[in-house]
Amino acid sequence: MSYDEQTLEGLTKDAAEIIGRYPVKRSALLPLLHLVQSIDGYVSPDGIAFCAEQVELTSAEVSAVATFYTQYKRRPNGEYAVGVCTNTLCAIMGGDEIYRQVSERLGVGHDETTADGKVTLERLECNAACDYAPVMMINWEFFDDQTPESALKVIDDILAGKAVVPTRGANTVASFKETSRVLAGFQDGRADEDQGIGEPTLAGLKVAKDQGWKEAGK
Repeated sequence: MSYDEQTLEGLTKDAAEIIGRYPVKRSALLPLLHLVQSIDGYVSPDGIAFCAEQVELTSAEVSAVATFYTQYKRRPNGEYAVGVCTNTLCAIMGGDEIYRQVSERLGVGHDETTADGKVTLERLECNAACDYAPVMMINWEFFDDQTPESALKVIDDILAGKAVVPTRGANTVASFKETSRVLAGFQDGRADEDQGIGEPTLAGLKVAKDQGWKEAGK
């Protein structure tokens, strides 16, 4: 591994904390992969070797896991991971056109990164937010009810170096590396910034209550 001494010391300390959460070492692999991604900006060969050593697996076994999940990147990712949902509902609500215009503005296609390393663009199958379609995610923060115009405004702000604000969740979007560290299980002190459940998510529940619907057998 080619991590410098200070980086390796920090990684080892954090890895020990992560591993300590689990009764079996290998169970800590997923957060460990996020941990090395928070340092390198992707799951690098050095990161693979580090994780393998920590949980006593082979590099091949760790690589098999890292290549299965799309949140783990195998080449340097941009500071902002921009994912446009183009699954059925988002697509018919305008997701395809949003993706087309964002791709054109950035000059990159699916899973490609801008030359300045600022943005990696993805065409996503689902953002699990159909109630807010069409949806774009940036470093896993939601940008709901998008139009091509609103999406391009967000992209332009990112390219201009401005902070961007999701429609729900945290007050601002953290960097890809910062987000990876949170996914590794380390608090960033922003958990109380979430605005809670929005009205579209509760619409079905409201209809059920208004109609007096009950669960089967109750």
